[in-house]
Amino acid sequence: MSTGDSALAALGLEIDPEVDESVSATLAAVEEALRSNVASSDPLVAEAARHLMDAGGKRFRPLILALGAQFGDPARPEIISASLVVELTHLATLYHDDVMDEADVRRGAASANARWGNSMAILVGDYLFARAADIAASLGTEAVRLQARTFSRLVHGQIAETAGPRGSDPIEHYLGVITEKTASLIATSARFGGLFSGAAPEHVDALAKYGETIGIAFQLSDDLLDIASESVQSGKTPGTDLREGVPTLPVLYALAGDDTDASAVRLREILAIGPVTDDALHAEALGLLRESAAMKRARETVRSYAETARAQLTPLPDGSPKIAMQALCDFIADRTS
Repeated sequence: MSTGDSALAALGLEIDPEVDESVSATLAAVEEALRSNVASSDPLVAEAARHLMDAGGKRFRPLILALGAQFGDPARPEIISASLVVELTHLATLYHDDVMDEADVRRGAASANARWGNSMAILVGDYLFARAADIAASLGTEAVRLQARTFSRLVHGQIAETAGPRGSDPIEHYLGVITEKTASLIATSARFGGLFSGAAPEHVDALAKYGETIGIAFQLSDDLLDIASESVQSGKTPGTDLREGVPTLPVLYALAGDDTDASAVRLREILAIGPVTDDALHAEALGLLRESAAMKRARETVRSYAETARAQLTPLPDGSPKIAMQALCDFIADRTS
């Protein structure tokens, strides 16, 4: 997702121009504020803290927050501060994730750990968490409490991912991980949008539920794009998860399947190896996955979450903001088709 002149229209969504203008203005202000809020008197810290931000990104969390703010007063200055809290928290987790995953590349650039080492990457992530907490404190006790609880969920999700299923159903475990590790912060983004724009309490609650469910759909669709896309639409080289042995939903569905046709059996044989690092096997597995029943089932799962998110918008007042959030459900459901 772009933070350009027209954030929502850039996605191909036909929405009210006033909503698009408001959301785009918020995202532009957030982008500018991010640069000043990762500044440091130490040039090395400043450079490392800007590293991932300068590499770009979808800014999906501020986007969700800006949409949620449409149900109150989206021009309140607290909206920008709340957006900084969620995006800085997100950026901080990326620094830590890359250390844990031993990643060399993030957003098309060398990862911070590859460039400056693991210790620096961890400390810069900590610095960004501290900056997010400082801004949250300026928003009041409730913001600090929500950020802390969200951070707790993020850590629980990372621990669960690191520990593995440990005897539980791998598919349920995977969905639980992304709920905690990804969707929890998107839920808080939507809640912050409603809360700090002055929306009614029942609308804030509906936004939070929508945010969590659309967050799951968003992460699942990203995982599917890693398989389905022929380009770097997902932000990484297609098939990266497969090469690294990351068991995303289509892979888990394929491994759990009992199809007896030759292509399904062959796919399970390759996936059972673990990380598919051989180029020929990788190309074969990617081709089989794209045409598999497992991929179709995963797409249906994304659509199911998107439809649930749409239903969770029911308590919100009808109008252009609600239509925009419904359109986002359609976009996420269709982006891997």
